[in-house]
Amino acid sequence: MMKISRSEDVSVENVYRLDGRVPIGKAIPFGLQHVLAMFVANVTPLIIIASVAVYNGQPFTAVETARLIQNCMIIAGIGTMVQLYPIGFLGSGLPVVMGLSFTFLAACLSAASKDYGIMVGSIIVGGCFEGVLGLTAKYWRKIITPILSACVVVSIGLSILSVGVSSFASSSAYPLGSWQNLLVAVITLTSAFIFHTSLKGIAKQLYVLFGMLVGYIVSIFFGMVDFGTMSSTVQSLGVVAVPQLVAFKPQFEIGSIISFCLVFIVSAVETIGDTTATCTGGLGRDITAKEVSGSLCVDGFISAVSGGVFGCSPITSFSQNVGLISMTHVVNRFCIMFGALAMILGGLFPPIGAFFTTLPACVLGGCTVIMFGSIMMSGIKMMHEAGMSNRNTLITATSLCLGVGVTQVDGFFDYMPSMVGEIFANNMVAGVFVVGLILEIFLPKDPKRYES
Repeated sequence: MMKISRSEDVSVENVYRLDGRVPIGKAIPFGLQHVLAMFVANVTPLIIIASVAVYNGQPFTAVETARLIQNCMIIAGIGTMVQLYPIGFLGSGLPVVMGLSFTFLAACLSAASKDYGIMVGSIIVGGCFEGVLGLTAKYWRKIITPILSACVVVSIGLSILSVGVSSFASSSAYPLGSWQNLLVAVITLTSAFIFHTSLKGIAKQLYVLFGMLVGYIVSIFFGMVDFGTMSSTVQSLGVVAVPQLVAFKPQFEIGSIISFCLVFIVSAVETIGDTTATCTGGLGRDITAKEVSGSLCVDGFISAVSGGVFGCSPITSFSQNVGLISMTHVVNRFCIMFGALAMILGGLFPPIGAFFTTLPACVLGGCTVIMFGSIMMSGIKMMHEAGMSNRNTLITATSLCLGVGVTQVDGFFDYMPSMVGEIFANNMVAGVFVVGLILEIFLPKDPKRYES
């Protein structure tokens, strides 16, 4: 059951504490900052999937795609709420933001292009599989050592750098890399730096949101904000729209299910990395076994709900928001709750979601490059804390080189089973984890040294 502190505990200083209430006028901007950090990345996987998906032999219409976007915002908000305020074994109680995962994109595209029902059925089974992994985490969690978690966190940061840089140079109004896109991105980034250095107190931690607002205003003058798209979405769905639930009949294809289960293992490792980075970077402590189990249960079981009930792809913890927490140290669950509520409202009231979709990519890129880099720094900090012994150095160097390297060489997996390529060719986190885990298991432990 959700438990919120009493009214007499209200204080703006609580933004730096996990629990405790914050004045609503202060809490809402911090929550919106988290939504802005992840909104485009949350809806993008589903937009890509819908562009190739067929259901009963028919491609998706624009209205069907808009309904799915509506649903993905609601399930992201629900998943975030459950992470913040656990229900039984579901949830970590940590400031973790959930959203649709790019990790599953290749598997979803493969299944949805055959029939959307195959994707839905695979997500239901795979999500329950990861949920069971979460329930049994205490039995296998020890194999995820500090150095392996650190490597995964670094690889998470590396894996999304291209997304941040691509956004930095993109908009719907101008071609990739145009001076207009770059100028708006630089203005956004510079504004964020200026706010960070000039503001004081709590307002200082909203510098990302303020930077985005400046960038958004500038982008309007460059013609980057498409209010026509916002208008057409509202006309199609109305001002208030009830989500369409259980719209796709699941199909269970064994090959697709196996592929999804393997990717869910990778997602579990990413979630462990994200939640660990949240604890070390935001709370200054190690993550507990209960928090690991609860976060993985949400990752899995809520993903099953995402697919089976809402017709969306799986959800997972969002690295963008881990970076935001590492930068601002704003970890208050009450604040982030307003971000979750904003996502749910964005799904119930299409104009809200439509407004967020007008935010140009280069404005987001101007701020996300900082956040994505901070994720890598969290991983490097974790490496330092784990200790760079000869053994840890070998694990780090080899796993990062192979896991990241194979994603940069086209054709590396051409003579291997297609499933191997689907998992590792475009997902460096999976490669880093598998190589690191093998080395962790088989490399001899460093000899213990005793003082004389």
